[in-house]
Amino acid sequence: MKYWILSALILLSGCGYQPASHYAKNIVGESVSTEVVVSMEDPQNTVIIKDAVDTAVITKFRTALVPKNMAKTHLKISIGSVSFTPLRYDTDGYVITYRTTVTMSIIRTSEEKSYTYSTKGMYDFEIEPNAIISDQARFEAIRQGAQKGIDAFVAQIAAQGANSK
Repeated sequence: MKYWILSALILLSGCGYQPASHYAKNIVGESVSTEVVVSMEDPQNTVIIKDAVDTAVITKFRTALVPKNMAKTHLKISIGSVSFTPLRYDTDGYVITYRTTVTMSIIRTSEEKSYTYSTKGMYDFEIEPNAIISDQARFEAIRQGAQKGIDAFVAQIAAQGANSK
């Protein structure tokens, strides 16, 4: 019995599994700078998305944020759109669930080469019947949607890193 367990552990440990962050870090390197293009229509969303991007770079890529002139990789993020779509209604016809969709375009520049990615993040949230979306709920929904969009971008980068090996 001991030999079976030992054999299974050796087999599983030798399968070569690497987390997505490992492959993504191979693509972006040890240092990253970010820039979010300010949307003149909705500058508040830009600040929220910039914070979400910076948090994702640190936590998902596990790299350092540095000034652009010191970075191996530069990410330039443009907000395509932010929308709120009703998803669910109560019995009186009032909206009680919305979906926030944040679309972004990301240009990754590394070693004088640029790559463009499109990403989208969605976040569903509930409100009270016959209520408007509060600023706090709106900001949180945009932040969550942007975070999910960045997660999708990380998955694209990780896939690119896994395929380049």
